[in-house]
Amino acid sequence: MAPLVETFLFIFNTVVWFYETIVVLAVVASWLIVFGVLSTRNDMARQLVNMLDALTEPVFRRVRKVIPYVGGIDLSPIVVLVALQAISILVNRYAVMLFV
Repeated sequence: MAPLVETFLFIFNTVVWFYETIVVLAVVASWLIVFGVLSTRNDMARQLVNMLDALTEPVFRRVRKVIPYVGGIDLSPIVVLVALQAISILVNRYAVMLFV
């Protein structure tokens, strides 16, 4: 494969991995808050949660417009993770088909 395409795929996959990690951290942080393990009274914890919300909530909100809560469970993080994986697979396979 061409070095430029390999570089693009590396950057793309890194960005996708980074956002997937942020989504997982946002979910874990919300669980920790709900179960009382993490307190938003702590300034550092509140800043972390606000940052994670700022990075994930716009995407989650769009998904929630299409798929509402099911039995009180928010499925938007799962949908976002599956969509990111599907997009990643499509981009990588398409690049390999074009440049191999």
